[in-house]
Amino acid sequence: MLNNWIKIYLHQVKNNKFFTALNILGLSLGIAGLVFAILYKNDEQAYNAWNPEKEHVFVVVNDLGLGRIWGSSSAALGPVIPTALPEVESFCYLNTWYDDGVITFNDKKVLATKVTDAQKNFFSFFPFPFVHGNAATALQDVNSIALSQTVAQNLFGSINPLNKQVAYGGRVLTVMAVYKLEGKSSVEPQAVTCQIDPKLQESVSNWESFSYGLLLKLKDPAKAKTVTDKIDKLYIDNTIQKAAKNSGLAIDEYVKRNGGLTAQLDQLKTVRLESKHSDFPEGRGNPQFLMIMLALSVLILVLSVVNYVNLATANAIKRAKEVGVRKIMGATKANIVKQFMFETILTTLFAIILALVLTELSLPYYNNFVNKELTIAGSQFSVQLLFIFIIVVVIAGILPAIYVANFEAVKVIKGNFSRSKNGIWLRNGMLILQFAIASLFITGSYIVTQQINYLTTKNLGFNGSQVLDVHYRNAYDYTQKDFRDKVIQKFNSTKVQLLNIKGVESVAPGTFQFGTEDGSNTMFKYGSAEVPVRNMAIDFGLLQMLHIKIKQGRDLSEKFSSDTIASVLVNETALKMMNEKNPIGKEIQLSGGGPTFRIVGIVSDFSLTGPGQEIQPMLFYHYKTIGWSLQNVHDIYITIKPEYIATALPKIEKLWTEKTDPDYPFSYSFVDKSYARSYEDYVKQRDLFWMLNVVVITIALFGLFALTSYSIQRRMKEIAIRKTLGAETKTLLRELSKQYIVYCTTGFIIATVPAWLLLDEWLNNFAFRIQVSALPFIIGFIFLMVLTLIVVLSRAYAATRVNILKYLKYE
Repeated sequence: MLNNWIKIYLHQVKNNKFFTALNILGLSLGIAGLVFAILYKNDEQAYNAWNPEKEHVFVVVNDLGLGRIWGSSSAALGPVIPTALPEVESFCYLNTWYDDGVITFNDKKVLATKVTDAQKNFFSFFPFPFVHGNAATALQDVNSIALSQTVAQNLFGSINPLNKQVAYGGRVLTVMAVYKLEGKSSVEPQAVTCQIDPKLQESVSNWESFSYGLLLKLKDPAKAKTVTDKIDKLYIDNTIQKAAKNSGLAIDEYVKRNGGLTAQLDQLKTVRLESKHSDFPEGRGNPQFLMIMLALSVLILVLSVVNYVNLATANAIKRAKEVGVRKIMGATKANIVKQFMFETILTTLFAIILALVLTELSLPYYNNFVNKELTIAGSQFSVQLLFIFIIVVVIAGILPAIYVANFEAVKVIKGNFSRSKNGIWLRNGMLILQFAIASLFITGSYIVTQQINYLTTKNLGFNGSQVLDVHYRNAYDYTQKDFRDKVIQKFNSTKVQLLNIKGVESVAPGTFQFGTEDGSNTMFKYGSAEVPVRNMAIDFGLLQMLHIKIKQGRDLSEKFSSDTIASVLVNETALKMMNEKNPIGKEIQLSGGGPTFRIVGIVSDFSLTGPGQEIQPMLFYHYKTIGWSLQNVHDIYITIKPEYIATALPKIEKLWTEKTDPDYPFSYSFVDKSYARSYEDYVKQRDLFWMLNVVVITIALFGLFALTSYSIQRRMKEIAIRKTLGAETKTLLRELSKQYIVYCTTGFIIATVPAWLLLDEWLNNFAFRIQVSALPFIIGFIFLMVLTLIVVLSRAYAATRVNILKYLKYE
């Protein structure tokens, strides 16, 4: 029986090459799209999956109220945790960003771009397997360093690195452990140092200083809410209560005006995709991009399956007599269903093989698109692929099989089945569904493109097209006497040498980088208001260099000696939070009993972190005003006369590699290019929509072409008779195409409301967004209708040009 089914299947393929090719190609495109989405999903979900502590470890995120959340820094709670939070087994402070530098052993050097500074118990939170040493001794003290296996091999070769001394960051450190990075993690350091404790001591009594990430390991993960409530109570007792008292307000009134301070715990297991605020060195995933990719891929697969069912039921008419003969010879409905399901299995197998081939060929481009290194492998992927196969076979196979099995043997043997209406409702309904899906993609692509164009062309409040951003590796040893003076001396020397290069017009450092959220935050008090701000330490002339406007008052200037001591500027967003109309000359005080500053100017708002992010409140001051500010400078901004760029850049690089930082590669970019990286994900979403849009339209047009061809072929005798009776070509074209116009219109109407709602929800993710209007829907409808008419009319016109005698001579 199986051998007979295979022969029948091959015979059908041979006689229906076009339909079979369209079916296999359509299914393979749909499956390939879903395979890409699954590979991306598996990679994102693999983060921290290897970590046995993933359910017990939580990162502390702090919500300051009024939409202000600090996900990368916490107060120094350490001393009170053991007594105040008995539910906590242990805690670990760490940098939630990577440092970089050169690690030197004798005369051998290795560039490490992912260096984490953490407390001694870091490896109990991220228990990487050890090649040498162990978790207990890996970070003994401030002079210890643990290396990844790759760095250790590059640095020491076959030599055992334990207890060897290396130079890093201006210090001599002892290698106490070598670990192996296996599996994806939110922290994947090439080296780990243990110099954070002395820094924590500087702010241990200041509950308003948020500087380092805090991890808590809970004895019972179910007690996370209890721990959160207790931290909130600590915040009230040590910050909110005091601030409210100083402001002369009740706690509730103070929180209503200025926001509060509450904590939330994000579990390491789900932090990659589910957390909206937790910051880890390897970054957060993009759940929205993942969900969009999965949803669109599923829609494409549905479209492919619908296309398959439509073509299969249409093609089944040709096999009506075959089914009738088999029934007369004793075949049951179950036998017919099994046979056609078997044919669907073979077709789906060929489609999956082709899909895997297409995926493998396209994977390098896809990896470049999503910045990953995905591979088609793994037991998880095999199970998912099997699941896809079963789903496609069941959905695509059952309807056509049951439809064919219900043919009436006597009717089809007599040749009357061609006039039956059975199955027409199914094909028409599925054709309308195809139009609806295609409408959703076309309209969605247009609106997504509109939004991305709006973000990339809106006034950003600055102009960095000719401003060079040079990475400045500001290494220092805080244990050295007068280390801050040395930091200043090094920068001043670098600045003077840069200005001596012909063509360099201006040089200024900044404690921020365009397009990133990296930076330090603080709070200042003004009257009863507490304003959380981003620290923006700058040099004279930097705002002018970046074409950032002063809306009120004046810029910082070297003409005023007080501008390096007590003068500051705030941006418009911070001013709104101060609720002050005339801020010039008014004084503010840094929270925690910090110094007092005088406002001399208001900076116009500009987009720093990205066009999709809300503008943050900012505090601008000269880097000398707050002593530690220059330590945080990792970007030096330089303007060069256009005619000297070609000659000045090599000289700047030579200065860097020979004097400023001989051990580190010279790295720079133009400010506008750096900023452009902040909306790469949005551009990728736009490009993804358009790529999938092409696939959807291709599949839909394939199906429409084949179905139109089949429908017109069945009506050729009718067309021949109409032509004989004198019907004009335009009349025939109108009659043949009007049903498809109705289907296209119906499908578009069905898709309009879901498309409007989904796209409006997507736009809500942006701080600056367009409003959904009717125009994209009108354009989408016209575009879809034009494509439909091109396909239908081309087939209909070809039908009107045939020799009518060919179809009349049998009557």
